[in-house]
Amino acid sequence: MMATTSTPSPRKNSFWKNPLLKRIAGCLVVGLVTLAAAAQWSNPQDDIPAYNALSPSKPLPPVMSGNQLTGPYFSHPYQVIAYKMAAKIPNVLHQQPCYCRCDREMGHNSLHSCFEGTHGAACSTCMKEAVYSYQQTKLHKTPAQIRAGIEKGLWMNVDLEKAAL
Repeated sequence: MMATTSTPSPRKNSFWKNPLLKRIAGCLVVGLVTLAAAAQWSNPQDDIPAYNALSPSKPLPPVMSGNQLTGPYFSHPYQVIAYKMAAKIPNVLHQQPCYCRCDREMGHNSLHSCFEGTHGAACSTCMKEAVYSYQQTKLHKTPAQIRAGIEKGLWMNVDLEKAAL
């Protein structure tokens, strides 16, 4: 019998013979391993904006009200309604995070801070969270239960046009 020898195909293993492709593949592997390793130490709690876990221990700054709820920031009825709702539940708002991330950009320490000035009227996230908080308070939910709903994104379902006291 004759032995046959096969010659390797020129394409076979050509990828690994290219030093540039080897480096790129190595970098990709190292990058993916790094991402996977870092992900296990991330803390989802770090993604929650600032809030206060307890009721305020001293009087809070007032929520804008009355004649302050006029002008260019209050051109829609739902903006005024959101502020009126916020004024009725200041201690609840004090215990809620605000997912517009104003804690990072503006130094706010809770959703209540948004309604101390005009920021809440210019931000649909703030208004929806305030309306959601008010509605949940009317359903006898605790601030912690409301916060859990906000963290789940339930406030996104609020229709500001239908908000009513």
